[in-house]
Amino acid sequence: MPYQNPKDETGHRRARAERPAGGGRERLRLAAVDGEPISVQETPGIVKPLPPETFVRHETNAEMRWEAMRDVGYHVPNDRFFVRSHTSTPIIDVATWRLELHGTGLRTPRSFDYEELTALPSVTMDVAIECAGNGRSLFGAQQGQEVSGTPWRMGGIGVARWRGVPLATVLERAGLTPDAVDVMPRGLDSGYVADGVDYGRVRRPIPVAKALKDVILAYEMNDQPLPPDHGHPVRLVVPSWIGLASIKWVGDIEVSTSPLTSPWNTEFYRMFGAAYPPEGSAPLTVRGVRSAFELPWEAHLTAGRTHLLYGRAWSGNGRIAGVEVSFDDGATWHRAQLQGPHVGPAWTRWHTTWHPLQTGPHTLLARATDETGAVQPMRTAHNDYGYLFDAVVRHPVTVVNG
Repeated sequence: MPYQNPKDETGHRRARAERPAGGGRERLRLAAVDGEPISVQETPGIVKPLPPETFVRHETNAEMRWEAMRDVGYHVPNDRFFVRSHTSTPIIDVATWRLELHGTGLRTPRSFDYEELTALPSVTMDVAIECAGNGRSLFGAQQGQEVSGTPWRMGGIGVARWRGVPLATVLERAGLTPDAVDVMPRGLDSGYVADGVDYGRVRRPIPVAKALKDVILAYEMNDQPLPPDHGHPVRLVVPSWIGLASIKWVGDIEVSTSPLTSPWNTEFYRMFGAAYPPEGSAPLTVRGVRSAFELPWEAHLTAGRTHLLYGRAWSGNGRIAGVEVSFDDGATWHRAQLQGPHVGPAWTRWHTTWHPLQTGPHTLLARATDETGAVQPMRTAHNDYGYLFDAVVRHPVTVVNG
């Protein structure tokens, strides 16, 4: 992937953080948690099938095709949910899995096995998980700007019904202290290695206030046990934040009375570029406002017919208040009709009609507004690594004779 300065090793590492580590032969390793070994079988890449009619594959990442969401309901089925991993999907033996809670912010550090965790009171939540780089390729395609990282279009997003234990519950049972400030979960996937530097397993701190508010330790996805690619046996689900915060295959959580750091909130997942200080922006957290059509890219639509067009819109700020659609490059806008659930941490479905008469290429635009009044901009401010693209997407279609 290109990056600004080939001599800037730190910048190159940041760019490499958006790439998965290379695959390899399947192997078995033991990860020690709370002094006990956990059996972790590592597999190259992604475990589930990735049929080309439902996914676009990017090495060990895979994005959902939006047209595959037509007529499948509010939630993305597990077999169609996008996959984002820094390395490869591990296969973890649930019989040996343990969740260890440790650190200076706990009075009584302890561990939970799977049966202990799943026996605790649970909650069920509809939540969107979205990669921070979702829409990255559109910096180039729409704005003519070079960025580094996996070239997602808009398919690095999915909503599922997650069931799990509130993180607050396990923290309280481990004796959370009043002066605790940060909580840092860590995954059981392989350590991320780039340019000869081993950054260790993926981990990133969350402020205690957010951890206690709405974060869950999920063990079910759409009423089924978590699939391997989506964090089996247990993952975090952090509503409204970038997907990186929802650590998969979680094995331990550190709780500290002083601020915690990791490469994933110092070197990676910050904004870098001309508009930002040399050390980058603050670590990325809340997602912006976005929308997408449930149409193939370069879809063919028949002239002289009324087409019912569907889409979805979402925001990390809260519920979607409205969606407007334009068929004339933004000269005029038409309000779409919202339908179904209006869930803040998830998304809202919408539809509209279009009766094209003129054949040839056209561009469809959808612009969402959330309950805070935030509106999708026509252009996203550039950053070197293509994070948080929130501009109105220019969706190309071709109108043909019937």
